[in-house]
Formats: sequence, C-alpha cells, structure tokens
Amino acid sequence: MSRTLGNAWLVTMDDAGTEHQRGWIRIEDGLVAEVGAGDAPADAEDLGGAVVTPGLVNTHHHLYQTLTRARAQQADLFTWLKTLYPTWARIDEEMEYAAARCGLAELALSGCTTVFDHHYVFPRGVFGLVEAEIAAARELGLRIVASRGSMDLGVSDGGPPPDSLVQDIDAILADTERLAATADGALVQIVVAPCSPFSVTTRLMEESASLARRLGLQLHTHLAETVEEDAYCRELFDCTPVEYLERVGWIAGDVWCAHCVHLSEGDVRSFGAAGVGVAHCPTSNLRLGAGVAPVRDMLDAGVRVGLGVDGSASNERSDLFSEVKNALLVSRGRGGPAALTARDALRLGTRGGAAVLRRDDIGSLAVGKRADIAVWRTDGLEFGGADDAVANLVLSGPHRVDRLIVAGEDVVRGGSLVAADEQEIAREHRKQADRLWQE
Repeated sequence: MSRTLGNAWLVTMDDAGTEHQRGWIRIEDGLVAEVGAGDAPADAEDLGGAVVTPGLVNTHHHLYQTLTRARAQQADLFTWLKTLYPTWARIDEEMEYAAARCGLAELALSGCTTVFDHHYVFPRGVFGLVEAEIAAARELGLRIVASRGSMDLGVSDGGPPPDSLVQDIDAILADTERLAATADGALVQIVVAPCSPFSVTTRLMEESASLARRLGLQLHTHLAETVEEDAYCRELFDCTPVEYLERVGWIAGDVWCAHCVHLSEGDVRSFGAAGVGVAHCPTSNLRLGAGVAPVRDMLDAGVRVGLGVDGSASNERSDLFSEVKNALLVSRGRGGPAALTARDALRLGTRGGAAVLRRDDIGSLAVGKRADIAVWRTDGLEFGGADDAVANLVLSGPHRVDRLIVAGEDVVRGGSLVAADEQEIAREHRKQADRLWQE
C-alpha cells in the first residue's frame, strides 16, 4: 500500500537535522519511500501545515503500575516500593492485560510508537504476564520491546520485595529464553532485565548477562536513581552503583540503565566510553524527589540518552510528550537556558530513544526506515503567534497526537484510537484496578 502526506512542517531527525517547513512524505509497504520539499504529488493528503515527526520512543516503563496510581504520594523510592510491593504481588494475567492496554493507549495518544516495558513482578502461580502486554500492544498496533525482568533477593535475604515476588534463578533464565524465542524483531523484541542491584543477587546479574550475550539480547536495569541506593551499594558491596555494574560485567554497549540521576563525572565518562545507554525519566525523578539526571553532561560525553515515562505509580500519566518538555525544563533548571534546546529534547524522544534501544530502523524519517510517524496539528489555541512551530510544539506541550502511524498503518486518527475504544479500555481498567485493591 502506498500513500503520501503533504503540506507539513517535516522534522526528519536525520543526521543533518533536516526540516522542511513545507514538506511531504511517501509511505510504501510500511516503510518511508520518499521525503520531499515543496509541492507534494497530486495524490497527497493535505495535512494543513501540521508538524510531522518520527514516532516517539519510550525507553523505560512499567505498564502494570497503571493500576496503582497516586499511592505513597510523599514517599522516597524505598518506602514507595515497600508500600506497593504487597499490592503488586496480587496482579494476575487479566489485570496485566487491562493495565497494559491503558498505558499503551495513553502512550499512543501522546505520539509514542515504540514502547519498552520493564516487567519484573511475577507473583507465584501466575503466568502469562509478559504475553498479556504483548497481546495488548499487538491489539493497539504499537511496537513493544518487552522485558523478562526478575527479582531473586527477597525480604528474608535483605532485599525490599516480599518473598512471594522472588524467583529461582534457573527458572528466571529458562523463562527468559522461552520468551526470547517468541519475538519477531520488528514489532516484538525481548530484553533481559534484572530489576535493580538492590533486589537481585550478584549471581543473577552475572548469569543474566551471560544469557543475554549468548542469545544476542540487550540488558537493562535500574541504576543510581537515589542517594539511598548509592548508600545501599556502598554498604552491601563496598562500591558505588556504577562500580558494581562494572564488577558484574555490565559496563558495555549492549546495556542501558534507567534513571542514572546520581552519576559522578567519572561515571559519565565511563558510560560514554563503553557505550552504555540511559533512559532519562524526568517526571518520575521529580515525583519521587530523586533529583535531576546530568543529561547535558551525558550527551557531551557521547552517552546514548533516550526518554522514559517510568511506571504509572511514580508518574501517573503515560505521556511521552510530557517527558520531552520536562526533559527540556529540568536540564535548563540544572544547567541554565542553553543546556538543551527544544529540538534537542525532541531528539531525545525520537532518535535518542531509538539509539538507546539499538534500533537503526526507527527514530527518524528517512528512506528505508520504518514508517512510524506522528502528526501534530498546529491550528490550536496554543500555536497562535508562534513562528517556530517545532519549538512551540515542545514548549507548549503536552499534546494529543492527531495521527499516529506505525509500520504505515494508522494507530491514531483524528485524535482517537483506531483499533480500540478508549472508553472501553478505561472502564475495564477501572474494573481490574478495583479487583486488585479489593483482593
């Protein structure tokens, strides 16, 4: 199938940072077939001057947490976790499916086409949780990078999660390998993702890395999110979180870490030299009072940086465009008005996220790339008086995307989901959230 979209401010996010204030793009068989400037072909659909960007790429989320919003509102990370773990231990496949549909719908409506989800909660006797979120992504039409997360250090051994949520290492590794065999590489990928240095053992970190490298998969974990985590690692391992990561063989180009708020200058240089990526989650970090990641320093050191909304229990809105704006604001709050431009922030949410996930087929609009496209209307009240529609898109956000295209197919059209009913998703989500809290 071939179609052309024209009369748009086209932001390609290619290597040259090309923009066409009056551009057009042709899609064929799910790929970008042609990008042009000026008058579009006669059969092009007129977008009325909308801004067209690559679809946003989410590099860190916990979809199941949409069921537990606005809890432990003034807690630090460790208290927040210990408050919510007993509730998360009651999640089943039906709840997970409803939670994933809700979070993925929110993400799609915010312009996100590719979602990484870090799922590490596996209650005993419950199966099919990762499969449930993959099914939800297929239903809505989004790309998903799903993880087989893990925890094996329960409260009885000094870790924060209840023992009912930890698993045997051999079972974790076997299930990870099983799930990896189900991925197709384009719409569904699998990542190996132990939860964090304070909820897994050293053996699990090391064996997860060995398995991932044998299977050719990427590695992901939380790291250096709070000062409490830093103190924990120093007490338990007699080193910093990044030194611990190096000890277990994770300072490498097949790794990316979430948060990385508390990195030293040496840590940043180490990540840049080794190719370690970072999922920057500005809203969640502010919500939990964790601090602000040194994003400008990371970019200057060559670190791959993308954006993540994080779980909906520490960022109650699965809106990736909000993260684009907040990344801009917190970087300027930390380093001044020149720390990040609006286009830098948009790049973090598109090309940067693709680089973090090691995807060279998404994140930019160039011939041969996947046709993952977000169309943003510019005729709303918030665009009046703006002579730079791209900068204004970021500065006046968040926005509901007008159209979202994944692999050439519409996922959102006219600001509404194409393959699902938003209100039905909301009703079922509330029903499952009530089940979770009543059980």
